[in-house]
Amino acid sequence: MKKSNMKSINKQTKSMLITYAMVIAVFIIVEIMISTGMMSSLMQGLLVPLCIYSIVAIGLNLCVGYLGELSLGHAGFMCVGAFSSAVFSKCMMTSGMNETLRFILALLIGTVVAAVFGWLIGIPVLRLRGDYLAIVTLAFGEIIKNVINVMYLGRDSKGFHFSIKDSASLNMQADGKIIDGAKGIVGTPNQSTFVVGIIIILISLFVSFNLVNSRTGRAIMAIRDNRIAAESVGINITKYKLMAFTISAAIAGAGGVLYAHNLSTLTALPANFGYNMSIMILVFVVLGGMGSFRGSIIAAVVLTMLPEVLRGLADYRMLIYAIVLIIMMLFNWAPKAIEWREKHSFKRMFGKKEKAEEVQ
Repeated sequence: MKKSNMKSINKQTKSMLITYAMVIAVFIIVEIMISTGMMSSLMQGLLVPLCIYSIVAIGLNLCVGYLGELSLGHAGFMCVGAFSSAVFSKCMMTSGMNETLRFILALLIGTVVAAVFGWLIGIPVLRLRGDYLAIVTLAFGEIIKNVINVMYLGRDSKGFHFSIKDSASLNMQADGKIIDGAKGIVGTPNQSTFVVGIIIILISLFVSFNLVNSRTGRAIMAIRDNRIAAESVGINITKYKLMAFTISAAIAGAGGVLYAHNLSTLTALPANFGYNMSIMILVFVVLGGMGSFRGSIIAAVVLTMLPEVLRGLADYRMLIYAIVLIIMMLFNWAPKAIEWREKHSFKRMFGKKEKAEEVQ
């Protein structure tokens, strides 16, 4: 039994190292391509969005794949992280603070604020299950987006001014608007880079892998597999579900910070943080394989790049995109495809056979 546990730990460690190696290898290849001029400006512009979607997909996979709860509100957590960090950066632009330190603090603030919202939303919401949980988290995402769209925030010598009516109601002495309703935040410092994105991906993977492979992670997966059995052996259902949901929201918030600092104008429009964004992230998780962080990253990269790569095909672009989605779904979840993958695994290809273990 001990030998079986060691084998399981080695398998988890190997999977973790492969994922880290894949991310670092991609980073090195991309940097070489940029330095040698082999990558177009269009593809370079996609690098930060690829990192953003990968980060948020990792966070959602923690909730959907390991906790087993369907959340459609992660665009809302992204939105919270984006705006809280952008407000901080905007306020500190004239303070003379070091730019790197300012961005690190903005990242921490966006992540923590998203985690706090995840915790507050999780307390009542995680008592629900299935479709009810999905509907309530979807409502949260829509509420957050609409609240920010009617919010006006400014700052002058007298301090902060807040209104939900219009910008004139702020009654400021000078033009110091930070959030201007549906127009959002203008002039956020552009500090998101591919290097920063890769670092945040690695940190997100480190946090997620360590949570999943810990005693806490095993308790979370036990709740996912059989809630009643987990509760019968003394596992605190509320505590562990809330912990996983909060960390998932925090990772989504970190992705939101990267998103906010990649745009000169940040708005809470439906195209940015609406229902479609949540569904798109969920598609990355499902197609990449629920419970597979590496698969989520690969799916996010492939499905984000594909429409841009196929842009020259005009009318056939979205048709090919839909076909690729169907093929990926079948490859990941069809029983025959799973059987084929197991039959043609790398170990079998190279003639390595696992020895049968006797259970004593």
